[in-house]
Amino acid sequence: MEKKVYLRSSEWFGKDDKMGFVHRSWLKNQGHPDHMFRGKPVIGICNTWSDLTPCNGHLREFAEIVKRGVYEAGGFPLEFPVMSLGETIMKPTTMLWRNLASMDVEESIRANPLDGIVLLTGCDKTTPSTLMGAASVNLPTIVVPGGPMLNGKFRGRDIGSGTATWQISEALKAGTFSREDLIEAETCMSRSAGHCMTMGTASTMATMVEALGLTLPGASAIPAVDSRKKVMAHLSGNRIVEMVRENLKMSDILTRKAFENSIIINSAVGGSTNFIIHLLAIAGRIGVDLTLDDFDRLGSHIPLLLNLMPSGKYLMEDFYYAGGLPVIIREMIKYIHADAITVNGKTISENCRDAVCYNNDVIRTADKPLKENAGIVVLKGNLCENGAVIKPCATSGKLLKHRGRAVVFENIEEYHEKIDDPDLDIDENCVMVLKGAGPVGYPGMPEVGNMDLPAKLIRKGITDMVRISDARMSGTAYGTAVLHISPESAVGGTLALVKTGDIIELDVEKRTLNLLVPAEELARRKKSWTPPLPAADRGYVSMFIKHVEQADKGCDFDFLKGGSGSVVSRDLH
Repeated sequence: MEKKVYLRSSEWFGKDDKMGFVHRSWLKNQGHPDHMFRGKPVIGICNTWSDLTPCNGHLREFAEIVKRGVYEAGGFPLEFPVMSLGETIMKPTTMLWRNLASMDVEESIRANPLDGIVLLTGCDKTTPSTLMGAASVNLPTIVVPGGPMLNGKFRGRDIGSGTATWQISEALKAGTFSREDLIEAETCMSRSAGHCMTMGTASTMATMVEALGLTLPGASAIPAVDSRKKVMAHLSGNRIVEMVRENLKMSDILTRKAFENSIIINSAVGGSTNFIIHLLAIAGRIGVDLTLDDFDRLGSHIPLLLNLMPSGKYLMEDFYYAGGLPVIIREMIKYIHADAITVNGKTISENCRDAVCYNNDVIRTADKPLKENAGIVVLKGNLCENGAVIKPCATSGKLLKHRGRAVVFENIEEYHEKIDDPDLDIDENCVMVLKGAGPVGYPGMPEVGNMDLPAKLIRKGITDMVRISDARMSGTAYGTAVLHISPESAVGGTLALVKTGDIIELDVEKRTLNLLVPAEELARRKKSWTPPLPAADRGYVSMFIKHVEQADKGCDFDFLKGGSGSVVSRDLH
């Protein structure tokens, strides 16, 4: 006999009084029969579809597939929209609205008669924002990642979305790529529905969610247009109904063990540095004590197993055909918590026990990795008292220990104005410094940390330089870029005090980043430093500037730590 489970939705639909009448009657205008309101788990399908979010443009169809699975399992699916964040379209940066979208998700779930949640995600910020919002309510939740595009194909070779963008940008500066080439490459790079097919932030977020245990096994790497992705969506609809009946909530899955597993797996696949900011924010919502130092301690000595752009040569489609993330997890099982529970009720080790690798050049073994010690490194020093990060596996490797003269750009406008000036006093040994690009300073902390090199140096054949900033970097990008400097320049961090001509020393092995200027001189500079005027004095952006935390804390709002739970005690009449 099936155990009777309390359904939160019964507070709306289960009462034969005035409010029960109101809640059922108005929803019946959609054609739902009376029996749908009687004892069935109500499943909210949180859809980040938008025509303005190209990576998620196929999720309307996926919502219908999930609904089929929910109906089949005896549930009542109700789809609802939330703010969608199109990484490639929105200005100045989608990171500015990640927290707003998370609030939309949280309040939409809390305010409505939902027992379980399916999150339809894809583009970079749509995954962490929906997870943050759902974690704050803590209902049974499963994620259906939208999936990557098919491999880009350009003139007989594969090109990776995002990564090709930076390569083409350099070729344009070098004069080896024409406008006609550019137009052709645009179409060839983005030739199907789905998100970036490199290990950019979107693929990293999908990998993160599977490693956390919030997707069905193998879901993250399936291409968006592969029929097996639709099967996964259908099965996820089945499973969320079972999760409600089992009362398997997010907090049961998002344990400290799950977060540690995700950090380790992220290193093994060469995931984006943006992973750090988003995982810290999710941990803050679910109540797991995670710090920036955990990413270095747990992840910086992990071997890189996945030969995928930008750290390798293949793309997500190849990763899926090679066996997908279950192969990586199986190979890394001795490094992770094998007993962590996932959404299908099984442990992460049970889910990958039978995983088979079909291409050992795409997925390497732990004893013969693509690179040793490939995880993200956390730096400390007088230039980043609260931390900064660098992704060694995305660098040339030659500049991980470097001392050079700073060439400072006070803001992004000055950078664009001066970077290609033939008279700019800069050479390949200099350190490019960008200020005013942090959470408060831009505002929103854009992906400008992998600054394009000066055209005159690219024409000389220079492909990498040390670049430091309080900004982020696209997961599709590469180069010796020190990112997420905290405290940022806009709030008076030491970065604000750097002047052109100062000497900066980077030592990744020692985990240090220092400005070689005497403390007395820095104190004098700090006395004369004037904070920049806020970018806005009204609306959401003003609230963002006043309440966003620094990068080392995950850039969430200070008032959103923890969760509000799922109980709503007052009715509308």
